[in-house]
Amino acid sequence: MPFHLGIPELLIILVIIIVLFGAGRIGKLASELGSGIRAFRTSLNPEEKEAAPDEK
Repeated sequence: MPFHLGIPELLIILVIIIVLFGAGRIGKLASELGSGIRAFRTSLNPEEKEAAPDEK
């Protein structure tokens, strides 16, 4: 049985997630995930870190 999600279903799921976790916590988790991915990519390519401009 195929399982297709349309825009209305995705919006309902998004609202449920925001209600359960809160917008602030979701933002914090997304930020931590992004920094983790960035650290992983940097560890794979150490030369890339030297070429990147300094971030504050």
